[in-house]
Amino acid sequence: MLNLIIYGAPGSGKGTQSDLIIKKYNLNHFSTGDILRKEIADNTELGQYANSFISKGQLVPDDVVIGMIANKIDSLDKDKNNGIIFDGFPRTVNQAVALEEMLKVRNLKTDLLIELIVEEEELINRLLLRGQISGRSDDNLETIKARLDVYENQTKPVTAYYEKLDKYKGVQGTGSIEEIFERITQVIEQTI
Repeated sequence: MLNLIIYGAPGSGKGTQSDLIIKKYNLNHFSTGDILRKEIADNTELGQYANSFISKGQLVPDDVVIGMIANKIDSLDKDKNNGIIFDGFPRTVNQAVALEEMLKVRNLKTDLLIELIVEEEELINRLLLRGQISGRSDDNLETIKARLDVYENQTKPVTAYYEKLDKYKGVQGTGSIEEIFERITQVIEQTI
């Protein structure tokens, strides 16, 4: 079983690379962003609550996200679970600690956190382009800058947490999709 965290600033390519990793290693995909966007689109109570934070570029409170992830883990078919890729989670050190505790209780563990490293100017350009193509309302310059600030101040410390656990690997997130995936695959192969 292989449990990975794909990690990086907004626009670093986590979703694109997650898709490739999932196909290669047959992993379950846990994207908190996808889960939250579905709740928002369905106009559920959770979606409305989450959107009150997301629309301002802020993080959704830990207890909401942690509860969603625990429910997803518990719903997996144990016999068909080759592992999980966490995309967009954990976003804070508290979430990382909660994730590790949650997995330990279930006799699971994370094997590796892979950070996609991309310069800020490139991130902004990617997100503005994505906003033009997809129409995502959170991909405008003001919200992008707020999200990058949140990432730097609240999410980036997760790196140090996984470095202490000796589970962190940084990967250059620029170049072609294939080049980035090759770098990620090399890191994963060294781990398993």
